[in-house]
Amino acid sequence: MTNKVLIPITFLLIFTCCATLSTQEPTLNDYQLGEKWVWKWERKVEGEVRAEGEDLQEVVDYNGTLGLWNGMDTVQIPATIDHKPGKTPFRNWPLQVGKKWKYESEWENNEGTTGKTSQDAEIVSFEDMNVVAGTFKAYKIVYKGIVTNSRGFKGEMTDIWWYAPELKTYIKHVNEDGYGVYTNELTSYSNGK
Repeated sequence: MTNKVLIPITFLLIFTCCATLSTQEPTLNDYQLGEKWVWKWERKVEGEVRAEGEDLQEVVDYNGTLGLWNGMDTVQIPATIDHKPGKTPFRNWPLQVGKKWKYESEWENNEGTTGKTSQDAEIVSFEDMNVVAGTFKAYKIVYKGIVTNSRGFKGEMTDIWWYAPELKTYIKHVNEDGYGVYTNELTSYSNGK
C-alpha cells in the first residue's frame, strides 16, 4: 500500500520540479487601481555619480479604463499590452528560461538624438532577486549588442533586466555602455488594495 502511494507522489514531485516555468504577458485584469511602483536610478561614470533620480508608475482611472501615470503623462494600459508583437520585440512572451531572440529598436531621446539598438536577448535564469522594495522571483534577461546614434556614436551595450511576474514589471535594470553604468532599482511597491 505504501509503495502504491509513494510512487505516484514521487513522479508528481519529479514532474513538478522539472516542469518548465512559463510566464504570459500581463492582461488588463491583472492591474489594480492605485497600484504603484517607484524606482531609484543613477548613472555612474568612472565610479562617480553623474545623474540620479526617481521614476514612478501608478495605475489610475484614465478615459474609462486603467492607465499608467508616470508623474507627467498617462498611457492607457490596453495600449501597452494589446498590440501585435514585432519580429524583434523587447520582451518575447511567454517568458521562459533558455528563450533567445533578437531585439531591435529605433528611438529618439528628449534631446532630439536618434539611434538604433540591436541586441541578442536571452532569459538566463528565474531567481530570487533582492532589491530595496523586497525579495521577488524574477527572470534575469540579458541583452548584448550594439547601439548607434545620429551623433556618430557606435558601441557595445549590455543590459540586464530582472522582470518579476508577481509585480508585472522589472525590479532592476543595469546598463553598461562602455562609458558608464546606469542602474535602476525598485524601491517601493504598493498593490492598491
